[in-house]
Amino acid sequence: MNTQIQAVLFDMDGVIFDSEIKVIECWKDIAEKYGFGDIEAPCYEALGTTREKTKEIMLEHYGADFPYDEYKEEMSALFHERYGEGRLPKKKGIEELLQFLHMHNLKVALASSTRREVVTQELRDGGLIDYFDAVICGDMVARSKPEPDIFLKACEVLGVAPEHAVGIEDSFNGVHALAAAGITAVMVPDLKQPTEEIRALATVVLPDLTAAKAYLEKIL
Repeated sequence: MNTQIQAVLFDMDGVIFDSEIKVIECWKDIAEKYGFGDIEAPCYEALGTTREKTKEIMLEHYGADFPYDEYKEEMSALFHERYGEGRLPKKKGIEELLQFLHMHNLKVALASSTRREVVTQELRDGGLIDYFDAVICGDMVARSKPEPDIFLKACEVLGVAPEHAVGIEDSFNGVHALAAAGITAVMVPDLKQPTEEIRALATVVLPDLTAAKAYLEKIL
């Protein structure tokens, strides 16, 4: 085993759960109900960021008088109605990957911009929470992705230097954050394929988590 790799850090939405497309579907229903358009553009821009940063992006897109909090609450209720209590689909290969990391005694952390209450509930409902040695969320750090804070915090909690960690991300903001933290960045795209800029920042771009497991097997 390559002792230089001591930990693997995961984003959640779009990496562990197939949730990002489901959130956008719910936002599209809210947009249709209240008659505002082009909801996909700000949703894509906000991928991987915190609730506060998402609100900022929405207000920039629709104007300062946009009732974001009201619409967000309704969207969240709709999302929970459809996908709560274990109904949120997992990404193919996630359980096999987590089992592989556990067998190799690697430390595992979640580094998600979503707030802690939601993250822990979804991990519990999905039967995955016991795989994680640390859960670091967007409401536990000062700055959102694309800043490196959340990944640096995860490394600190695990007691691992950033250069000895691998991060798995799907979003542009997440890849920027990993690169800024000095962490090996494995990109597994979800809703957006990487640009040339993102490919240059990522250590490797892989099609799915099965390929990510094979990559880790090779470098360990």
